[in-house]
Amino acid sequence: MTIIEREVADGSVDPGRPLTLVDELVLTLLNEESGYFRQVPIWNLNCAVIGGALAELSLRGRIDTDLDSLIFVDGAPTGDPALDRLLEKIGASTGQHNAQYWIEKLVPEAEPIIDMTLERLTEMNILRHHEGEFWSLSKVVWGAADGSADGADDQASNEFVKTRISRAIFTDEIPSPVDVIIVCITDVCDVLRFIFELDEAAEQRVVEICKMDLIGRAIADAVRENFVTAQVIPTAITKQIPSVKLMDMIRSPNARNGNMPAFFAECYKKYGPVFRLKQPFQQPFTCVAGPEVNAWVHRHGRLYLSSRHALDDFLKAVGARNFVNTLDGVDHFKCRKSFQQSFSRSRLVERSDEMLNYGLDSISSLEIGSEIPLVELGYRVSNSQMSPLLLGVETQDVFDDVSKFILRILMTDFAGYLPKLMNHTPGMRRRKKLFNELVDQVFASHTAAQRAGCPRDYIDDLVSFNASDPQLMPQANMRFAIINALINSMYTGQQMSTLMYLLLSNPEVYQQVTAEADAVFGEGGKVDFEVFTGPATDVTQRVVTENLRLYPTIFGSFRHAINNCLIGGYQMSVGERLWILSAVTHYLDDQFPEPMKFDIDRYKSPRNEHRGTGYAPFGLDTHTCLGQRLVSLQLAINILMLSHYFEMELVNKDSDIKMTVLPLPGLAARRKIKARFVARRHEVTKP
Repeated sequence: MTIIEREVADGSVDPGRPLTLVDELVLTLLNEESGYFRQVPIWNLNCAVIGGALAELSLRGRIDTDLDSLIFVDGAPTGDPALDRLLEKIGASTGQHNAQYWIEKLVPEAEPIIDMTLERLTEMNILRHHEGEFWSLSKVVWGAADGSADGADDQASNEFVKTRISRAIFTDEIPSPVDVIIVCITDVCDVLRFIFELDEAAEQRVVEICKMDLIGRAIADAVRENFVTAQVIPTAITKQIPSVKLMDMIRSPNARNGNMPAFFAECYKKYGPVFRLKQPFQQPFTCVAGPEVNAWVHRHGRLYLSSRHALDDFLKAVGARNFVNTLDGVDHFKCRKSFQQSFSRSRLVERSDEMLNYGLDSISSLEIGSEIPLVELGYRVSNSQMSPLLLGVETQDVFDDVSKFILRILMTDFAGYLPKLMNHTPGMRRRKKLFNELVDQVFASHTAAQRAGCPRDYIDDLVSFNASDPQLMPQANMRFAIINALINSMYTGQQMSTLMYLLLSNPEVYQQVTAEADAVFGEGGKVDFEVFTGPATDVTQRVVTENLRLYPTIFGSFRHAINNCLIGGYQMSVGERLWILSAVTHYLDDQFPEPMKFDIDRYKSPRNEHRGTGYAPFGLDTHTCLGQRLVSLQLAINILMLSHYFEMELVNKDSDIKMTVLPLPGLAARRKIKARFVARRHEVTKP
């Protein structure tokens, strides 16, 4: 078997696009239960990937290697950008070095290689990428040699790899050089025992396999040596973390206006990527921020950080044990997969007409000449859609009380801004009763008979999850799911209020959005879902994107260090309370030039400033908000709808918007800013 022809499960040869050794190594390391890869220490994984890439170059005849040296043979491009970059560096060297030297030298190239490998496997429909940086396997049909599909070969690609490795370990079959190398590297990564149940005989067989191929031995030995070296290298020189001074906050216009992401960007520029924030009557938080931190958290946070403890008191206050927000690892991935369909594109396509109609109902009674706080308008429209779409019931009549109930618990049991006795006032007892009645109403409306013929919603998915896994999703946690949906409604309403402020403050852009709205709704017929996400609403979508940058839904998240790690040059010990300020990058000039400026052209080619982890309005890594697609669509639909049916203006045109920090944390516009409905441009009619 050559590098161009790889055996499939029945021994036939796949004539299609070949998998590289690095592809197969990554597939071998994938843990489908957790949606990520076997937890190999970062240094070890990077060494293994470089070792696999060097082995691939050797199999392609570009280099040769033995136990003492690595020899450059042929500089002809392989057609693989990752491999060609390594080959170029090796060819440019004037000295003779061994494999261990080159693994050490090329380790910085490992992460780009992993990124390109994941992208390639996704494009080949071998891996499926999920929001939150999870991956799972897609089933692919490997064609027979004559190009026809053979049902016997309809297996996931990594099963071909694992099946071959299994045969090599548990039978006397002589493995190919590729499989020997994969066994060598996965063995030295210490993950074979997690993939297979290895008895004493199998372990001895692995030792024998690792001796079968000179290339595999050289690579594995070099990787193993680097693993040992990495353990004795000091992780950091202890440095004292600087603290934000009280005067920094007092003197900052951004802090006074409540724009905390912009204020923390000032702290980042002054103190660096790690600084301490002391709050009255609370333990200080260690804040981490900046583009390098975002990239590190997005890629490696799951190995070192946990979100479990941040919401403990809040969960207890509502009688829950855990939820997707507070889980990590395998349980978190299972929860996300269970709820993913609730916020999927297909579900949005199915129910976009309902979303629009609920929104039209909410604005049909607006009176010309009336003045409404933007926050109230945002809540009114957003909740009119979110509650029936996610919960299956209307909550407009109790939303104000229920939202105050939720915010109070967040202030007392999550953020600690208020004493817990504030949960027991007469007003809170009344609101708690209303919330309990709402919970009963939601579940009473989701019996089989009640839901017959209804489109599936978030609560339907929750009930199914409870039935299939009552340990992971017990009934005690289902109340919190309703709170989660209502928090989403509150935060989307806040986003809508800042969005309307930006739009009404920028008349030229407002005119462009109005023109798009008239084109979308002009004929009064059915509006296709694709219109709201396609080129016909390009300006609207860029306004939404810029609003999320300036006033992000989630500007930070709280975590605890569960393993010692190095962030921004500082050692974080187990138990460290961290505030991941992911949206600080939104206010850095090197990420977004003139960051305080409202500029929707940032998102046009070739600028595309929102690409990458510098743009993070919905959080980072595995805890990226599941509802981000729903929120973006809802905001676009609502500003198009309002712009088509009404002419609006700001009441206090000269007032800057001032923000309040919400507990999770997010930003809320203060109620001072109001919109006046000047004229009705069109009669409100449902398409």
